[in-house]
Parts: sequence; C-alpha cells; structure tokens
Amino acid sequence: MTRNTESYSTRLIAIIKHMADTQDAVLNRVAERCVETLEDRGLIHLFGSGHSVIPVIDAFPRYGSFVGLHPLTDPRLMWHNVLGPGGVRELLWLEREENYIEHFLGHEPINAGDVLVVYSHSGRNAAGIEAAMYAARRDVFTVAVTSSANSKRASSHSTGKNLTDICDEVIDTGVPVEDAIMTFDGAERPYGGTSTILATVVTHELITRIARMIVARGGTLPTFVSPTVPGASLSSNDEVFAAHRALLREAEARAFG
Repeated sequence: MTRNTESYSTRLIAIIKHMADTQDAVLNRVAERCVETLEDRGLIHLFGSGHSVIPVIDAFPRYGSFVGLHPLTDPRLMWHNVLGPGGVRELLWLEREENYIEHFLGHEPINAGDVLVVYSHSGRNAAGIEAAMYAARRDVFTVAVTSSANSKRASSHSTGKNLTDICDEVIDTGVPVEDAIMTFDGAERPYGGTSTILATVVTHELITRIARMIVARGGTLPTFVSPTVPGASLSSNDEVFAAHRALLREAEARAFG
C-alpha cells in the first residue's frame, strides 16, 4: 500500500459527487414512483439490517421528512451491545439466516402499490434479499440502495440471486466493496467506512426530490419540522404524528382487513 495524504472528507466528497452525477436519472424515476404511491395514500417502506438500519431511522421522523415514509425496524436486526445479548455476532448470524424476515414483515402493513426501499451495501444478506422477494410477491415496487460493485460477487443465497437481481430499480452508492476507503503505509487494513453515509445521502435525495415534485403539483405533505423554523413550535409535530397514525391505520385495514 502507498501512503495516502488525501483526507477522508475529500475522498468521501468525491464518492458522493460520483453518485450524484451517475444516479440522477434513477433517483428521479424512484422519486416519481414514490409520489404516485403517496398520492394514492400508500406507504414508502424502508428496510435495512445492521449498519443499514441507519439510513432507515434517519428517514422518519426527521426534521425535513414527511408522513408516508414508513421505517421497518426489527430490534433483532439492530445491535444494542457489541458482545452478548443483542450483540453484533447475533445480528450478523440472523441477517444471513434464510426464511426469517417474512416472520417480521408479516406484521407490517405492506400493500400492493406501495414502495419498499432496501438498504444493503453488499446486497448479499438473506434479510434484504428476502424482504425484496416478499414485497415483490405483493405487487410492491422495490428499490435497492447498494454498491453495484458487490453485484459481481457470487450470491450466498440459496436462490443464487443478489439484491440487484430482484429489485425493480437499483441506486448505486458507488462505495467500494471494502467499504472503508483510507489506506496508509504500514497499515494492513483500510479505515473509514462510507456505505452508511452514502445510503443516508440517497435517503435525503429521495425525500427532497419527492417533496419538490409534490409541491410542484400543488400538493402538501405533513412534514416533521424543527421548532427553530419560523412559525413552528414544539407542538407543530403533534399533527404530523396524528397524520402518520391515520395513514398507518388505513394501511393496516387494507393489509389485514
């Protein structure tokens, strides 16, 4: 390895710029599909496991995000400890275990016409692959947010498929397979992970593009807002949570009768 004197931030910015330059068209297509779903009172579901939960929980409720975004967060696929109960080893095993995720998703109000965004840097874990398969069987539009560099790796799933083989659209983060991007003389391994940062940028690209399209059509969105925004207060988001609850109840009625 040769010494790299470039900073992590500089390298990261270059990856973000590459994503922005190459993924503009697919981001717009996905945003347009999401707008159609929201106009039909459907939900945009977001799912990830491990570190890929981070862009999911940063989607909603988040200042500047809106009702209709539905994070799918399974506590068993998020670690609470490094070691021991709720630790990383358990999570790494479970997210690779086939035939688990449908038991979690079966309780979620996922309906035909909805959108499911699946975050997975590798695109090879059973949890993400089977979440997309579950949604596809229910006529849900599926989107992978992943590194396409990983799609060249052989599948580890019994179907022989990776996430990119299943989803209707693929948003490529452009993150290298190794994820970490900084190398130094004398270091055996790279440092500075990037996949969750790029995935979170993609999340907010979609949020802002969806909002722009809906506003351009004369629509409005119940939006989670900081009390520092002029005209907002601590109670402003009570209406947002009420609208979120109402939309979920509609979705549950369609899904479960």
